[in-house]
Formats: sequence, structure tokens, C-alpha cells
Amino acid sequence: MLTAVDVDHVLVQEEDDWCLKVPDSLAPQAIAHLENYTLENQPLPAPRAPEQIDSGLVGVLGFLLVIWSVPFFQNLGLFHWDWLAAGRVEADAVKDGAWWRTITALTLHADLGHILGNSAFGALFGLFAGRFMGSGLAWLLILIAGALGNTVAAWMRPDDFRAIGASTATFAALAMSSAFVWRKGYFSGRGWKRAFAPIFAAVALLSFTGAGGEDTDVLAHVTGFSVGLGLGIWAGDWPIRRLGSSGQQLCGAAALGLVVLAWAVAGTGQG
Repeated sequence: MLTAVDVDHVLVQEEDDWCLKVPDSLAPQAIAHLENYTLENQPLPAPRAPEQIDSGLVGVLGFLLVIWSVPFFQNLGLFHWDWLAAGRVEADAVKDGAWWRTITALTLHADLGHILGNSAFGALFGLFAGRFMGSGLAWLLILIAGALGNTVAAWMRPDDFRAIGASTATFAALAMSSAFVWRKGYFSGRGWKRAFAPIFAAVALLSFTGAGGEDTDVLAHVTGFSVGLGLGIWAGDWPIRRLGSSGQQLCGAAALGLVVLAWAVAGTGQG
């Protein structure tokens, strides 16, 4: 380091020790450089491991059960409904107050590849959200974020726009987990770039997995992601432990109840 700043010096071995010697006139300058180098190269603190509320598996299983049950009911023609027409996002209907479509659309998929992709990414991102926030609270917030994301996207689309799929909620789950970890400060004390690493990673994943494909609804992915960021930041400031297991169960029941209610309302128009 002293060589780089042109300070004459020599290393001398004296018995079992090595000594760094500089001319007396350069001693203050050498000491200052060495002190600055030491301060600038302090070992970085290791990031704190995120606190785990539960395994996250219960929420993932609930998510998979819901999105795979609906196509099963659809293929059976249960209740003699046209499930697709009743539940998809229709921009004009949403603008007219059909709030339930923003939820029911999350449980509908175009084909096997569509539902398999959303199952994989939803399970992965939702697993982390459930571990950090608890399965019940996490999936309630994911559902709310997905519905709000669909609502915002519908208002930004022409009236004849139609959409289905869980990906709006899937990317909300990704954003929520990242924002929650950032807000909790698990990467703090390592510079602003490292502190924001979870957010940067989430944006990179959104760009890589949510912005390609001919039929990809990029706008809904972005709106779901944006709402998820906000809810993740909010959850990071909230004392989640106070919910306890009973509170988590109530949140999970509320999420399932919202889906059932939305479909019940949707079905009233099919009679």
C-alpha cells in the first residue's frame, strides 16, 4: 500500500518479528496512510439471518390446492357455470365495480403450461414469504396484492382487455419477500448497495421471468410487484409475532374465504 502512494519503506526481520521502517520525515504520512487503509478495509459484518415464523409449507399447499381445484371444477362444469367467463379479468367490468374478478382471475389458467409455471414460481416465492411473515399473513397479503395489481392494470387497459392467471400474485409474493427483508435491515451495515441487494435481486428476477413471452401480461406483473413492495415494507414495520399461531390461522382462513366469496359472487351471474 505504501508503494502505491510512493512512500519509501523497507521490511526488516528482527528476531521473530517483521518491522516496517520508513524515513523519519515520512513517518507521519506513512502512519496516516496505514490508519486510513485499516479503517477502509474493516471486515464487513455478516448479514443477519431472517427470522423464520414458520416453514411456509402450509401456505404453499393451500395455494396449490386452490389453483388446481378451480380448473378441476371448470372441467367438471360444476354448478353449470362458465368459469372462464365468470371469473376472468374484464377491464370494463372491473371499472364498473366487479371487484371479485380481480381475485377469481388469479385462480384461472389458459393451459397446463400456464398453471405449471405459476405453480412453480408461486410456490417458490410464496414459500419465502410464508417463512418470513407466517403462512397465513403472507398469503392474505399476496392475495390482496394480486387483486390490487389486477385492479390497477385493468384501469390502465382498454375496456375490451381480458386476462387470467396467478402471475400477478406470484410477482407480488416475490416483491413482498424482498421488501420485507430489506425493511427488516438484514443486510444493513454493509453499504447501501448491499442493503438494497434483496430489492435489486427481486427486480432482476421480475425482468428475467416476468417480461418475456408473447402472451405475458407485463403490466399486471409490474403492478402486482409494485403493490407487493408496498405491503412488504408495511409488514416489515409490523410486529408479526403478536399474531401468534391463532392469528396466522385467521389470516389464512380470511384468504381462503375471500377466494370463496369472490367465486360465490361471480357465480350469481351464471344462474
